[in-house]
Order: sequence, then structure tokens, then C-alpha cells
Amino acid sequence: MSSENSNSNGANAAAAAAGAAAAAGAQGDQQGQQAAPVISIVTQYVKDLSFENPKAPQGLQPQDARPEIQIRVDVRAQQLQAEQYEVQLELGVEAKSGTENVFLTELTYGGVFRLANIPPDSLQPLLMVECPRMLFPFARRIVADATRDGGFPPLMIDPIDFVSLFRRRIMAAQQQAAGNPPAQG
Repeated sequence: MSSENSNSNGANAAAAAAGAAAAAGAQGDQQGQQAAPVISIVTQYVKDLSFENPKAPQGLQPQDARPEIQIRVDVRAQQLQAEQYEVQLELGVEAKSGTENVFLTELTYGGVFRLANIPPDSLQPLLMVECPRMLFPFARRIVADATRDGGFPPLMIDPIDFVSLFRRRIMAAQQQAAGNPPAQG
């Protein structure tokens, strides 16, 4: 699935559906017609936000070295009702100078999505790749604002490769099912 927004995906799917409808009409019956896939955001929200600034105000003095920043990313999805799913994008940021924490922030940013007329084999990739990709710019801004409001330069998280994250999750699940411990990475 591409990183295009859902509107262009919907337009492409609508064109494909129109072509399928014409083909089905040529066959003389409505067999083969499929409704266009629908991907829409019902709502999005901050589910949990935490910012810790343990060294304030002393830790806000200009530092010679930039802190080491580690970013943790996770995606969770669950079905709420027919055609409606909650997707949670979890971002954890830990900034350290040596062994001292400079700041910590954790964000769980959620969205409720309506996914209709989606083939079953496309559902997981949509939930674990496309939906978090739609949520990411908003979550990124919240983290940047939190670090700025904490007295630090805004932390602009680089774009996340949700496809690779999804593939690693699948590989870990396959290894676990085969009885092998998941590879660290």
C-alpha cells in the first residue's frame, strides 16, 4: 500500500470499482461488483501523554554535548465494532546525558478508523501501516510541542517506516510460533 492519503486511494479504488462494474454489466449480471474500499478517520485523540523533566531548572542550562535520544515506537489495533477499529500509536522518547535522564516523554495517540469493503488480507497492513502513518504527523507535533514546552528545542521525530515495523512484527510472531526466540533489532 502506498503512502498516498486515503482520498487518492479511494479515487483509485473507485475507478477500479467502476471498471469492475462495467465488466460485470457486460456479463449481464451484478456478479463481481464490489463496493469501493472506505478508509476514513472517525476521530483522533491523545490517550496518554507524559513529560518528565527531572533536572529542571538546572538541567535547562546550555549543555556542551547534545543528549543521546532513544525513540521507541509501537502500534496497537483493536476492533471496536463492525467496520470500526481503534489504532494506537505509542511513542516513547528518552534523552540522556551520560547516565542522567535529561527528559522523558511518552505519548499514546489514538484514532478510530472506519474501514469498509476491505479484503481480509489487506486489513492488518491497513491497521498497522496506513492508519499509524495517518496519525504520525499529529503525534510528532505533540512530542515536539511537549519538548519545547519543557524548555528544550522541539524534538522533530524522523518519519517512521511503518512497513518495516510491521514486517518485523510478522517475523517475530512467526519465530515465536515456530518456538524460536524473536531476533532483537
